[in-house]
Amino acid sequence: MSRKTPARKLMAGAARDKVAAELKAQYESGTSIRAIAKTTNRSYGGVHRLLADAGVVFRSRGGEMRKKTST
Repeated sequence: MSRKTPARKLMAGAARDKVAAELKAQYESGTSIRAIAKTTNRSYGGVHRLLADAGVVFRSRGGEMRKKTST
């Protein structure tokens, strides 16, 4: 018997909209997609899709650019 969990289907209807709204609130308060995915036990892609469907305007990627070091 396999120990893998079965693939989850995305929710539909009002339940999906409620979860998307909750994730949107977390993201807009500054939490990263990766952190949301980890705390909700979802994949990065699943969280990203729910946020996109909720109408989130995504932040730019990454942090500060590295400074050049003088050699």
